[in-house]
Amino acid sequence: MSDVRHVLVLPDRDAAEEVAGELADHFGVAEEPQLVRDALAGEDDAEDAQWLVVVEDPAGRLDPAALDAFAEEYEGWLEKP
Repeated sequence: MSDVRHVLVLPDRDAAEEVAGELADHFGVAEEPQLVRDALAGEDDAEDAQWLVVVEDPAGRLDPAALDAFAEEYEGWLEKP
């Protein structure tokens, strides 16, 4: 099975950090998620940046629907592959 990577899109850094911290408790994610700042196209203002939480799922065991619902609690969503 190929490695699976889930990308959660969050509205700000605080939400992204909180989601990254909660993933282990909610989903048993062993590897530390990666936080990535994603500036919106054409925007120079740092306030307009979204934050991505990248979750490696080598066993493909995480439920995308559950991840999406979890991200929605923080006004985010799961990026569709």
